[in-house]
Amino acid sequence: MATEQTNDAGAGRMVEFPSNGTTGSGYYAPATGGSGPGVLVIQEWWGLVPHIRDVVDRFAAAGFSALAPDLYRGATTTEPDEAGKLMMSLNLEQAAKDLRGAIAFLKGADEVDSQGVGVVGFCMGGGLAMMVAAREPDDVVACVPFYGLIPWEGAEPDWSQLAAPVRGHFAELDGFFGPDKALALERQLQDLGKDARITVHAGVDHAFFNDDRPEVHDATAAGLAWQESVDFLRSTIR
Repeated sequence: MATEQTNDAGAGRMVEFPSNGTTGSGYYAPATGGSGPGVLVIQEWWGLVPHIRDVVDRFAAAGFSALAPDLYRGATTTEPDEAGKLMMSLNLEQAAKDLRGAIAFLKGADEVDSQGVGVVGFCMGGGLAMMVAAREPDDVVACVPFYGLIPWEGAEPDWSQLAAPVRGHFAELDGFFGPDKALALERQLQDLGKDARITVHAGVDHAFFNDDRPEVHDATAAGLAWQESVDFLRSTIR
């Protein structure tokens, strides 16, 4: 059974949920006004940091019930070297279990009024969003990766299983997951008959959506990507 703990720092609260024999946790914010479509938000390589919690709160304010699972089980960092180590040491199978548990939490929540869920991920989480969409095609009905592909060697899922439409947002100046790689994935998915569209935002860098990082944040591109994502999820999740 899921348990909850209030969090005075934002609109949401920390929750716990079963994760295939273990206990996962995450930051959950129900839709303002009562109930709404379920959205899974997947962290960047920094962990479940305030920016990701804020994104969850923003989804709640937009009418979604959103949950960001804590894939690092409490670890966070602001140092790129440490973030890289955390990302590369992430147990993908445990992460997949936590993501499945988080989906089950959303589908069982009173404040979620959709049968399926949407998934949105940033950086590392963008790749994980694509992975969980391919692995859980019966539950994930919309996928929005932000500037993230699969960074782990040999971890690419079976794309033929992907059922959800994909609307990705990537950055022209991204030195991690550049537009060539993003558009190559778009072509690969389209060749398989998938509904996949990647937008490359001109003149912006990796993490342009992250307003906690003023050195790369671009308010115009972030605002456009946010509105397009909200509109897409609102029209797609059922």
